[in-house]
Amino acid sequence: MRGVNKVILIGNLGRDPDMQYLEGNIAVAKFPLATTETHKDKNGNLVSQTEWHTVVLWRGLAELAQKYLHKGSLVFIEGRLRTRNWEDKDKNKKFGTEIVGDNLVMLDKRKENGDYHQSDVSIDLNVSTDDMNYSNDRLSEEDNKDTRPF
Repeated sequence: MRGVNKVILIGNLGRDPDMQYLEGNIAVAKFPLATTETHKDKNGNLVSQTEWHTVVLWRGLAELAQKYLHKGSLVFIEGRLRTRNWEDKDKNKKFGTEIVGDNLVMLDKRKENGDYHQSDVSIDLNVSTDDMNYSNDRLSEEDNKDTRPF
């Protein structure tokens, strides 16, 4: 039986996407995403717990994120977990778990006067790597060799 590696998140960006270009002009965007759960404790008080996730988008999705997303943007991200390891400058071994996004939906609403927020666009906001003929599954081995934790 095959395994399943699927993550679905709705949350807010903690900062503007950090954009880099790898060899071959391959775009990669990275940003922190906050998801908050709220529940009542035994005394009836609301308690919120925020989790921070590192999201990585490749190629066309990375370019869309850089163009339309900003700190505070509300997004739906669908993707998979990836754990990487590397050595820092002092030769200490580091580990990090990221969400590699395969699908992005921008959820910000329009302002009352009809103008759009920076992250809103007048195109179909449900853009996935498959829609753009990009798939993280089809990345070459060279594309996946990036071990720098940018």
